[in-house]
Parts: sequence; C-alpha cells; structure tokens
Amino acid sequence: MKRLIFLSYCLIISCILSYGQDLNGIWKGTLTQQAGGCFPVYFIEVQLSINGDSVHGATYHYSDITNYVKKKFTGHYIQSYKKLVMNEGPVQTFKIPADCTPCIKNYELWYSASGDKETLTGQWNGKVMNTNLDCQPGQLVLTRVKESAFKEVPEIEVDTGTIRLDFYDNGEIDDDTISVYVNKKMILSNQRLSAKAATTFIKIDLQNTFQEIEMVAENMGRIPPNTALLIVTAGTKRYNLYLTSTNQKNAMVRFIYSPPPPNAQPL
Repeated sequence: MKRLIFLSYCLIISCILSYGQDLNGIWKGTLTQQAGGCFPVYFIEVQLSINGDSVHGATYHYSDITNYVKKKFTGHYIQSYKKLVMNEGPVQTFKIPADCTPCIKNYELWYSASGDKETLTGQWNGKVMNTNLDCQPGQLVLTRVKESAFKEVPEIEVDTGTIRLDFYDNGEIDDDTISVYVNKKMILSNQRLSAKAATTFIKIDLQNTFQEIEMVAENMGRIPPNTALLIVTAGTKRYNLYLTSTNQKNAMVRFIYSPPPPNAQPL
C-alpha cells in the first residue's frame, strides 16, 4: 500500500513538472531549408518569453553576428502537448547578401528533455518578405543555451527620429583616440576622448530603420585598452554604454527603429 502511494506521488510530481516546464530563455540551433532557399543550413537563435499560454520574443537567423536577420514573434504554447507555435512579424533589421531575401516564418515545435538536455524540435514554413510567395520550408532543432550569441553587440530599440551620441573617455583621461562609423560611413575621425563630449547625431525612422555604430581604436592611449563611455539620448530616453576597442576588435552598438504603439502620444 505504501509503495502504491509512493508511486502515485511520483506520478503526480512528474505531471506537475511536465506541465509546468519553464521554456523562458535563449534557445539556439540549426535551421534547414529545402532546395531553392538561400542557405541549406544556418543558425537560429530564439529569445523566448512565455506568460501563461502566450509567447513572444525575437528570432535571429544568422551565419555570424555580422550577417543576420532579426524579427519579433508572437504565438502560444499548448502545455498538454508540449507544443510551441510561433509566428514571426515584420523584419526589424537584416544584413545579408544582396541576392537573399528574408523569409517571414511560422513554426511548430515540440519540447522534450533527456537528462540535462532540453530540445525544441519541429518544422517551419513562411512567406518571402513583402510578397505572397512561399519560402522553401524546412526543419529546425533548438537546445537551451545560457547566453545570446549577440550579447557583445548591444541593441537598442528606439521610436524617435534623431539620436544624440556623446563619447567620453571612460576613467582616467589617457589620450584614447577613436574613429566612429555609422553603417561603415565615417562620422568622427581621430577624435581624442576627454571629459568633454565628442558629440554626433544619427537619424532613425521608417526610411532608416537600422543604424550600426562602430567605434575603432586609433590608439590604445597610455592605459590599454581604448575605453569610452557612450551616452545615448533618444527622445526622453537615455542610455549609458561602456565600450572597449582593441587592435583586434572594434566596439559596436546597433539601433533598431521600433514604431511607437498606435495610442502613444507624440514627443
């Protein structure tokens, strides 16, 4: 009798854990595509948030962090079947070869776990961006990971037209000198950093939905590496970013236009 009660207790606990599985977090894997697509296999990262049975988040489709497509998605999770349905919205930004066009995808995924490994497996289909043409469908397999592949490149969503960028030397003034590029076009050249801001402005709107800022170290100053405090002012919002550039790696920040909600008051 005690054994029966114990087995029943274990079964109840197992059901609770199964139905209460927390899928929030970052998932990464590979996505395949049938013949005719731009890439037969490429990476995908899903940043997933679940509230009840509703899901939302962002997807990155990429070959590396400089060649990628980013989209937001919504959907729902059916706990009884461990089934996740995701529908991508419009592209937020993309940097891919000119002969490729992003695909707006829909996914059906199923959750499973074996030991410490958690997996989302399923298939996808979709439409070529800005058309009614079908994409070549495919399969995907995702596993949970601890951090984003894009963590080293901050992304800031803004809904304002003009963004102010103020660069300062971070810490001791040691003659750090930088050049700054926006989408590969130089906007500051050999600018010495100090306690006084080196200021520039960029535009972001429906016609310019993506701006990539790259800070190049022209020297290491007296105290390597080359470090800067970047204060970003976007409308009423303000961000402090600490950037580090070396001879091997440039610091980058990406700004993405996200339209304000329909009922938002103009600034």
